[in-house]
Amino acid sequence: MRIIGNGRIWQRSAAVVLAATALTGTAVGGGSAAPAATCSEVHVVAARGTNEPGGAWSKYHLGTVVGNPVYNAIDAALAATTTAYRVNYPASLTQPMSVQAGNRDLVDHVVAQAAACPEQKFVLVGYSQGANVVANSIGISSAGAKVGGPIVATLPASVEPRIAALLLFGNPIREIGKAVTGTYAERTYDVCNDDDPVCDPGGGNWNVHLHYTRFAGEAADFAAGRL
Repeated sequence: MRIIGNGRIWQRSAAVVLAATALTGTAVGGGSAAPAATCSEVHVVAARGTNEPGGAWSKYHLGTVVGNPVYNAIDAALAATTTAYRVNYPASLTQPMSVQAGNRDLVDHVVAQAAACPEQKFVLVGYSQGANVVANSIGISSAGAKVGGPIVATLPASVEPRIAALLLFGNPIREIGKAVTGTYAERTYDVCNDDDPVCDPGGGNWNVHLHYTRFAGEAADFAAGRL
């Protein structure tokens, strides 16, 4: 396990399904693109992984592997008020513009939310294909990475100071030797399980790509330290 930043579930049958969708996945529905009705102090924006269920039991349906547990950990770690938004995109391997759709929706949502709530801070969360969505949105292209694509929108400079943390899990750009650099580097928590073929060059164990829930508390602490 390797972490960049402040250091580096499903049953097995589900693991096999997600591994298989690395080649043949299908879409999962998205959420609303409207800004939150109230202005919390911290707004978590999460882009789920390919075919990752949102979690019908959860408040925001951010994703069962990463989004929901990370949001819950952030909410518990902070005295501040929090809200969350699930990026509205296919999270699919069969739709060639999936990442670009997520990239556009994330940027549009954060820009609108920032205008509606001038004091709000943001935490961006991305898992697997969702990490590509986040990378594109801060100007780091995921083209050439697994489930990647070219940039179609970037967060404006006026919003950048309000992005408190980026929390990335199973980040595909790592597998092609890229990482978050520049302005956002010190605000980025980026974890890759050893032998995860999505983010670890030469990795071959698809099952470990599903085991990122265990980092929720550590990621939340990282974000809390930057809020």
